[in-house]
Amino acid sequence: MTLTLDDLRRSPNALAPHYSCFDVGGDRILLSGHSHQAWPDVAEQGLLECFADAASAVDRKWALAEVKVEAIRDGYRRFLGDPDGEIAVGLNTHDLIVKLLSCLDLRRRPRVVTTEGEFHTLRRQLDRLVDEGLEVVRVPVEPVATLAERLAAEVDDRTAMVGVSAVLFLSARVVPGLAATAVACERHGAELLVDAYHALGTIPFRIHELGLGSAWITGGGYKYLQLGEGNAVLRLPPHGYDVRPAITGWFAEFDLLTAHRDDPHHVAYGSPASRFASGTYDPASAYRGARVFGFFEDRGMTPGLLHETYQHQLGVLAATFDDLDLPPAVLDRDREVPITGLGGFLSLATPHAGEVRAVLGERGVLTDSRGDRLRVGPAPYLADHQLEAGMAVIGEVAASVAGRA
Repeated sequence: MTLTLDDLRRSPNALAPHYSCFDVGGDRILLSGHSHQAWPDVAEQGLLECFADAASAVDRKWALAEVKVEAIRDGYRRFLGDPDGEIAVGLNTHDLIVKLLSCLDLRRRPRVVTTEGEFHTLRRQLDRLVDEGLEVVRVPVEPVATLAERLAAEVDDRTAMVGVSAVLFLSARVVPGLAATAVACERHGAELLVDAYHALGTIPFRIHELGLGSAWITGGGYKYLQLGEGNAVLRLPPHGYDVRPAITGWFAEFDLLTAHRDDPHHVAYGSPASRFASGTYDPASAYRGARVFGFFEDRGMTPGLLHETYQHQLGVLAATFDDLDLPPAVLDRDREVPITGLGGFLSLATPHAGEVRAVLGERGVLTDSRGDRLRVGPAPYLADHQLEAGMAVIGEVAASVAGRA
């Protein structure tokens, strides 16, 4: 069955019956799609399959689990437009980013360039490493139109890495022109890490067409790809195939364990992607994720269709919000940014974001908040009328909370 945008915008949404466990067509409205999307029912089948394989194969289950992990890699390759890419899979992006940082020659290049708008995974870790002597340059995100060029201008021969998001987690703004940052990193021998978590599934992100073939790309499936926890990835650029992470688990030499070793204390590595492996892991996430990627393929939920869907849904949310005609002091959005400049959610400004989010939850409308931003995230299984109804409740709650303040 190949879906179209018309199938997804109508009521009932053609996808909704496949998400019966999460009850996406019921009374509550899940506008938390930028953070945690519902899982299709096939995810449960994946978890049951994982249990069955463990029960039947016992310790031989790892070969079966690796088939699922490879399906995860293939799914990400499709979304990255990188069919032959080396894809490391990890528990979360922090696990993979820490291993990448451990590859860098920070004694000779003690400098990392990043932005003031990075997600907490990178922000917190770099802030802590400053305490240990790392030099971190934080570039303001505004104006976003020139962010890539301003990052590029900060790269020098002492820079070990540049870390930047493809879509900013607070504002949903797409960062254009990252190829310029990649060129500067190549020129100075620095690494470029692009966090694509908010890009994958919402905007076209074919890395070679974007000039990011030399970049490390990280992301995960907890959000828009509906894979759930435990399916984070790090795409390795070709020049990084022989790196030696200092933070390394024994699964990084899993395929070498039966080989003869003259020096038992020599730290060996397997394939490029396996260099970023940890230790024993729970394969349930891979079984679940493989089923979800298969579901996406079976339904024709391609990167192109998903992008078209999110653009349409953001347009519905924005138009409905504008029709509310709320005072900007109550709730506002940045109308200078076109919908085409956004990822997969709408960021609304209010000084009462946390309280508004809490009351919305009581009303059955799930969103989230960060600081003074209420983040509203649609998803492909929501019909237009649900988006409109959810935004109407958001307007009522925001006005009520502001009136009590």
